[in-house]
Amino acid sequence: MEHSSIVEYYKGRSVFVTGATGFMGKVLVEKLLRSCPGIEHLYLLMRPFQDQSVLSRLQGLISNQIFDNVRQQQPEAMAKITAVTGDVTSPEFGLSPSDLQLLIENVSVVFHSAATIKFNEELKAAMEMNVKGPMHLLEICRQMKHLEAVVHVSTAFNNLDRDEIKEEIYVNPKVDPLKLIELLDSLDDDAVKNIEAQLIGNCPNTYTYTKALAEQLLEEKCGNIPLAIVRPSIVTGALSEPVPGWVDNMNGTTGTIAAVGKGFFRIIKTNEDLVSDIIPVDYPINLMIAVAWYKATRRQSGVQVYSCTTSHQNPLTWGLLKRLTMESWLKYPTKDMMWYPSCHMTVGKVSLKVNQVLFHDLPARLMDLFNSVTGKRTKWVRLYAKASQAFFPFEFFTTHQWRFLSSNYIPLMEEMSDQDRKIFYFDVRQIEWKKYFDVYVLGTRRFILKDDISTLSIARRNLGR
Repeated sequence: MEHSSIVEYYKGRSVFVTGATGFMGKVLVEKLLRSCPGIEHLYLLMRPFQDQSVLSRLQGLISNQIFDNVRQQQPEAMAKITAVTGDVTSPEFGLSPSDLQLLIENVSVVFHSAATIKFNEELKAAMEMNVKGPMHLLEICRQMKHLEAVVHVSTAFNNLDRDEIKEEIYVNPKVDPLKLIELLDSLDDDAVKNIEAQLIGNCPNTYTYTKALAEQLLEEKCGNIPLAIVRPSIVTGALSEPVPGWVDNMNGTTGTIAAVGKGFFRIIKTNEDLVSDIIPVDYPINLMIAVAWYKATRRQSGVQVYSCTTSHQNPLTWGLLKRLTMESWLKYPTKDMMWYPSCHMTVGKVSLKVNQVLFHDLPARLMDLFNSVTGKRTKWVRLYAKASQAFFPFEFFTTHQWRFLSSNYIPLMEEMSDQDRKIFYFDVRQIEWKKYFDVYVLGTRRFILKDDISTLSIARRNLGR
């Protein structure tokens, strides 16, 4: 087998990961274990959640089906995972002295993906996770004795007041992140709510606002810490790894595609000619792993920014996304359809309202009327209202377009061997959208709708009725 410099780099090195229980975090941990078998250890930051202890959360993570291949092919690899108890909102993540020392003495590479991704999160909570978290990370990284690379996961959707967004950190001259933290800490929740709109200004939500501030803070305060930033756009189901189509949440695009496939959601507020920007999850994960290797081995100064996006190198319009999604659902329908799958895209107020009444409101009322007459529970009006409410925060992103310049990955890729490019692929120019949507729809069908491939013949018969 041809030599892999990246696999060789991770041999004997230990890695610290935050956000390991999230969508991207799971894929990152699985990829490191499977493709870098010589890795020494993985330390995962976890906190107790609701009634789950850190130990039970770790057991839940490693028993996830995403790790099936690792468990079967490299069962010893699972012993390389250790959970450390902590919370990114606390100084030094609230780590115990022994756990902190463990990281200080052993870690060479850090991946920071912990964040709140709720678009409508209250500003104070978003600042705690998305700005204080990176600040506390720097506190720990400064103490690490063998640190060679830190990769911070940001978002492409920073600085959306620009039509074209470059791979650089934009500084907001009106805001000092540390002073803003002090201000918010001094105010109660109600006071913060009263000034939230004034503070975030033209930003569509607290998520994009705080992620931009985090980048600004990291560049200002990282000093000699070897830092790079990866900015993915809308992260969607896997193209190839860990399993084709793998996805574990209903956020954003996936939830919409699932609802369209069931015939539940039939109207999307967007212009078909606008360019969307989605990226299969395996692409930013591979890029992150390669960026850490590149940062560590090339000893680059400053903070490098890598956009993992498609609007620049492989654009996909909302209209093409709709067509490919519908073609895939008609090939691979789900057995539990409410209606024949269809999707209408419009931004006109009158057209939008008419279509909502015809395809959402009226069917919901008729189904609830039928349920009421037959003694069943009424639910459809409520479900459609809930779905519309869930989609509302995304409308800003479906009714605007941006060009996220993404070329920094090209010189990185050119320094990778052919074997590394095969193992850690991230060239977005090579994505074949038609093939991808077949994979994505099948993954949504299997992992979100829990509809096994064995039901496909039944589903096709139902579709033809």
